Amino acid sequence: MKSGKLPSDVLEQRIFSSFRFKREEVLVRPQVGEDCSVLDFGDYACVLSTDPITGAANEIGRLAVHISCNDVAANGVEPFGLLLTILAPEGTTLEVLQDIVRQAAEEAASLRVEIIGGHTEITQAVNRIVVSTTAIGRAEKDRVVKSAGARPGDSIILTKWAGLEGTAIIAHDLAERLHGRVRQDLLENARSFMENISVVKEGMIGGRMGASAMHDVTEGGVLGAIWEIAEASGVGIRVYRDRIPVRPETKAICRELGLDPLKLISSGCMLITCRNGEEMLKALQGEGIPASIIGEVVEKGRAIVVDGIETPIDPPQSDELYKVI
Repeated sequence: MKSGKLPSDVLEQRIFSSFRFKREEVLVRPQVGEDCSVLDFGDYACVLSTDPITGAANEIGRLAVHISCNDVAANGVEPFGLLLTILAPEGTTLEVLQDIVRQAAEEAASLRVEIIGGHTEITQAVNRIVVSTTAIGRAEKDRVVKSAGARPGDSIILTKWAGLEGTAIIAHDLAERLHGRVRQDLLENARSFMENISVVKEGMIGGRMGASAMHDVTEGGVLGAIWEIAEASGVGIRVYRDRIPVRPETKAICRELGLDPLKLISSGCMLITCRNGEEMLKALQGEGIPASIIGEVVEKGRAIVVDGIETPIDPPQSDELYKVI
């Protein structure tokens, strides 16, 4: 099989179908497009998400914190606790491990999230460092936003710009390969994108402003996330290519490497569907978060409009990042 997340049909037919035992306390179960589990804790819901970092070599401590916290934030819930697991190959130095933990501790503290446990191990089972995190949040049950809530007539908002995380990873990990091929100032700017990986702030705004659905844009990029939110909600979606923001740094790197920025991993971007699109846009921009209305939720069909022509959006495949990393 190819690198990356399993295809949606494989997840549904071969993985999720094996989970037959169910408990009444579980409010949200595994489903394509839903990145969090939600548990009934009486008046409150506990929201959990887990994810590994496998496609990056640098800054993995920082990325590991945000990838799980972002998923919890996509439910409109503030994360407060994090479990951190580090698996490292033989020969890894203590200094390298300390740097990963330092990165994770700094990023977690910036989000007011406590690292509450985990596991650290040197093992022959991996040939590069793998970091996995589980984020935990809590909210009143009626305040939890799901990926499955999009409704026809909703506006679709994208925060920040497509390919954000992938651009930062490539600029860090392939600096030597891109030297002389992409302008140095663009590469330096691209590396700074790592500072924009969190979507906790927009998740809190979306939850407060009545978002019908939210989804953190990860593997498969913007188009993959659009397909997943439509699949989870059982609706159609129409987006417009010229409304999806892509930074010059991302365009330059993707052009040089032959990548599609709309299919490039994009943690740091949040997809939000809502009835009050203009009000949501103003609230996000008022907090310094770039945001754009890129389309609308419809009854049927999942398409991107380019120069007036609709092209179907396919289920997400292997992320563009794996072509070069």
